[in-house]
Amino acid sequence: MSRHVFKLPDLGEGMVSAEIVEWRVKPGDLVAEDQPLLEMSTDKAVVEVPSPVSGRVLALTGAPGDAVAVGAELAVFETQASAEVDAAAGAEPGAGRPTADTAVRGRAMASPATRRRARDAGVDLTTVAGSGPGGRILGADVLAAGARSAAVATPDGGITEIPVIGVRRVIAQRMTEAKRNAPHFAYVEEVDVTDLETLRADLNTRLPAGQPPLTYLPFIVAALVPVLAEFPQCNATYDAARNVILRHRAVHVGIATQSSAGLSVPVVRDAGRRRLWDLAAEIRRVTVAARDNTARREDLTGSTITVTSLGKLGGIVSTPILNTPEVAIIGINKAVERPVVIDGNITVRRMMNLSSSFDHRFVDGFDAAAMIQALKSRLEHPATLFSD
Repeated sequence: MSRHVFKLPDLGEGMVSAEIVEWRVKPGDLVAEDQPLLEMSTDKAVVEVPSPVSGRVLALTGAPGDAVAVGAELAVFETQASAEVDAAAGAEPGAGRPTADTAVRGRAMASPATRRRARDAGVDLTTVAGSGPGGRILGADVLAAGARSAAVATPDGGITEIPVIGVRRVIAQRMTEAKRNAPHFAYVEEVDVTDLETLRADLNTRLPAGQPPLTYLPFIVAALVPVLAEFPQCNATYDAARNVILRHRAVHVGIATQSSAGLSVPVVRDAGRRRLWDLAAEIRRVTVAARDNTARREDLTGSTITVTSLGKLGGIVSTPILNTPEVAIIGINKAVERPVVIDGNITVRRMMNLSSSFDHRFVDGFDAAAMIQALKSRLEHPATLFSD
């Protein structure tokens, strides 16, 4: 046996530190090589850090919320043969390594996503009876336990302290920096999407069985691509360190997505090279991965403009905050039928507002308005989506 000191590796993109979100082990635990050791938050995502060796945990450094520098000590192990680890963990020798979904030394059996849901809901997994195979705790078990806790809680005027750590801290920092450093210019325009809705409904009747219906998102992204070719100053990022605006030929669209860990922005890359169905599939892939916390690092970086939507909760107007260093963000509000006047006559049309924000340092008000007007024209004449 020997001692092994594990130091925080570079988790990518030149990061200098990361924040501890949750330890998966404690001193005294036996772990197998590649078993999840802890979760750490970078400025892009929450990542699992696996154990580099098999052995017993002697010491851990840092608590949830602590920032750890790259190269700093994280854990100390007493290494031993993997067969001994398997036997101590209750597994048959050679049966494979314990994973994030299995129990090690009596830990509750639950997936990483279920553990995050339990942590967010304040549910102690050791008190939850699992309904899955072998007693595995499922998401539904956590929801039921949370509902029971809420039912027996009494309003005593107390205060619950919730540490702002992990992804929530990153979101707070980035939103503060965006509002402080980028003077926002907001522009709202209503769009008649009656014809677009007719097209969308028709295309959805032609879908193969089991395929999810088209939403407005792929149509809006498809319309945005040629518009940004006309207004390249809106498909740009600002490099503050060099004081340089970078205008991008390719359109990499960030899709603001709510997950159990907070807001994330997965990216649809090279939107201009994708047809409508491909756009829809890729939007679905990256947003599902973001919600499940399974998105790859490359899925969460490199956007040049962001689209955000509250779906059915979209309201009338919103004021989206820029996803800096981008200089533009497009907000989609709820589409509703309402009376409008056309050629002096009152008629019912399906209307939707676009609420957008721009970095006024680099996008003038006239250009912002002209860009949204061009997008409006494309959406109100959906045949143009297929003409370029």
